[in-house]
Amino acid sequence: MSAIQYSVIVPAFRENGNIRPLVTRIFGALSQVNSPVNPQEVEVIIVDDNSRDGSVETVEGLRREGYNVRIIVRTTERGLSSAVVRGFREAQGDNMLCMDADLQHPPEYVPAMLASMSPTKEFALGTRYAKGVEIDEGWPLYRRVISSGARMLALPLTAASDPMSGFFGIRKETFLKARQLNSDGFKIALDLLVKCNIPSEAIAEVPFSFGVRAEGESKLTGKVMLRYLEQLAELYWYRFSGLIVFAALLLFVAFVLFARWILTSGGGLDGKAQSRY
Repeated sequence: MSAIQYSVIVPAFRENGNIRPLVTRIFGALSQVNSPVNPQEVEVIIVDDNSRDGSVETVEGLRREGYNVRIIVRTTERGLSSAVVRGFREAQGDNMLCMDADLQHPPEYVPAMLASMSPTKEFALGTRYAKGVEIDEGWPLYRRVISSGARMLALPLTAASDPMSGFFGIRKETFLKARQLNSDGFKIALDLLVKCNIPSEAIAEVPFSFGVRAEGESKLTGKVMLRYLEQLAELYWYRFSGLIVFAALLLFVAFVLFARWILTSGGGLDGKAQSRY
């Protein structure tokens, strides 16, 4: 058997219904004649947050069928980002890819994502914002608005076109350089882009069409969005000097106070004018 060169990390919670189609489609894509990656050099690692939904049994069945997949069940930790970090730390491959379990990241793009990484391309990013790429029509409008807004807020931190993407890869040696990773953050790709100080020329962007969830429920909640804003504040503080951030906050507060003064003054004038009649 060939030595493992590539590791696909899949964080999961109650995703048993998606695990079999995900794994079989990944290795099906890798087994195609035109695949740039040898399937025997790839492992899939499911990092499960103690779902107790049959995921362990599903993985065991896939292993008996010859698929190189294993599952890590976490009983004391929770969260997407920390699951990805755990998988990266236990990965055997030098090239590591993260993707969702819900099939919104099409497994057919895995070969191209893995092959795009090299000593000069430290980071592979599946982007939904390349020319000609379309998001599935079944994706709700509010999700598109949230995604676009979150992306705009992150643009000052990185030159990557889609820093909110959960479909990304990183070289092991680059990952090990990261310091102060936020395992509680919402978007681990953005955290890695900033904390590993990855320049734009070291990012390989692979356009892909975003799909809709096949099984299970979305993990996006108000609490998750709040955690993203907290993560952004931490990253801005990390990337820029505290003085600049403080000055920006002061300007924002000044703007809000000025706007309130304008509105209050205008309302007062209207009130006086109306009292004359």
